[in-house]
Amino acid sequence: MSTPFRQFQAFHAIMERGTVTAAAEHLGVSQPAISNLLSQLERRTKFKLFERRRGRLVPTPEAAVLFEEIDTIVRGLDHVNQAVADLQNRTAGQLQVATNHALAFGFIPAEIAVFCEKRPNLTLAVQSQYSGKIQEWVAAGLYEIGICERPILHEGLEERRFTFETLCAIPEGAGLAEDATVTPSALDDYPFIIMGADHMVTRRTREAFHSNGAHFRVRCHTDLFRNALNLVKQGLGAAMIDPFTLASDDGQGYVVRRLEPTVHLDIVIVTRRDRPISVVGQEFLDQIIPQMEKIAIDVTQDRIDA
Repeated sequence: MSTPFRQFQAFHAIMERGTVTAAAEHLGVSQPAISNLLSQLERRTKFKLFERRRGRLVPTPEAAVLFEEIDTIVRGLDHVNQAVADLQNRTAGQLQVATNHALAFGFIPAEIAVFCEKRPNLTLAVQSQYSGKIQEWVAAGLYEIGICERPILHEGLEERRFTFETLCAIPEGAGLAEDATVTPSALDDYPFIIMGADHMVTRRTREAFHSNGAHFRVRCHTDLFRNALNLVKQGLGAAMIDPFTLASDDGQGYVVRRLEPTVHLDIVIVTRRDRPISVVGQEFLDQIIPQMEKIAIDVTQDRIDA
């Protein structure tokens, strides 16, 4: 029987890639080998980890819990294997970045492309995730740089904080945004799409409405700014959107206005406090930090002027 770790690795690959075929390609083994490893793990745990529905593998609740527990472990070994390969191949360095989804849809890929132009031998480890997981990965040493939202949940992380103005995206033709600035009073009882009740932007928007005596009506909850903006395009309501999501969008189907009072989003760059950042990592930060600060100004000017 194979080692438990190999079983975990096969299960992790299926969870991440969705099919046995994709998992087998990722691990460089046959599909029967992946299926056998999964069967061994199910016998070992005495849990059914997947159900087949309409030809697709659907994880069970037990699979979701197990994935959360082994995710960091499996990624840790992948990180070690990559480090060994880098040493063997004498590569010029490795850029390790975990970023939140808002920056992952456009900003970070574009910056990485620019960064790699003069570094053809640079290897990359780039992942998008939710903020809590990003901090966990950086604290565990799996990624050198994390870009995420506050609050900081792990000790031992050094943070550099940035504050960005979010802008109000309103469906085109709603007749609510003739001016460059809108107020809670103008949006009184207008349906909003929010990033969850506890998200900082939701809390701050609700406070702005309440302090101005306006009713903040929530129509829809979602987990990504990108999802919220897509729902705005469909006419479901307004939403407060970060500048990075707006910058990577086509701008069709909605108008953008400033909300007064302003609602801010706090983003931090985190690194390990007890580990000096690599030369490659520092060079990447030196490149992206001015661009992060510039993009917020550009988006506000371009979208509202439009």
